[in-house]
Amino acid sequence: MINRIRDIRRQKGLTLADVAARCTPPTTAQTIGRLETGMRNLSLVWMNRIAAALGVEPELLVRGDDPVQPQMIARLVDSGAEALPAPRDAILPTALGGDGPLVALAVESSAGEYRAGDQLWLRQVQPESFARLLNRDVLAPRSGGRFAFGRMIDRNGNRVVLLPPGAGQRQVVIDNPPWLAAAEMLVRRL
Repeated sequence: MINRIRDIRRQKGLTLADVAARCTPPTTAQTIGRLETGMRNLSLVWMNRIAAALGVEPELLVRGDDPVQPQMIARLVDSGAEALPAPRDAILPTALGGDGPLVALAVESSAGEYRAGDQLWLRQVQPESFARLLNRDVLAPRSGGRFAFGRMIDRNGNRVVLLPPGAGQRQVVIDNPPWLAAAEMLVRRL
């Protein structure tokens, strides 16, 4: 197995010392360097510690000999598309920064600005942070394993009010949701 610690670390703009300091408990840059280069075996314990420090899932740190990971080969700038100096692995959405876990919502019927076939990635947020989600699209758990989705238009104590996408929809009031998941990324087929 080939490890991808260096690729992910560089893509996130971190130094060896940054990753070492983010490990719990902290370690040295030299140790991270040895794990990156394979001079030291990458155990499951180290894999979990480094993945947490990088903010990615542990399985992203290793790959087989055959590259099956999608490659980022170009970037779009003001003057148009240009090649990257070297192709690099495209990091999956689970590597996005944030405190809570990611969840996904599949759009099967068009509603408002969302089209059938879209996939929406959302980040779970705890009740103490609900205030910052005002005017954002959120997914909220409801009783009986149901969910509500829409723009959060009001919050009063432990009660949130959502306006579902699409014209003529009625607002949904949810009391004491254990969490909300805020829309972070839309994946749409072309």
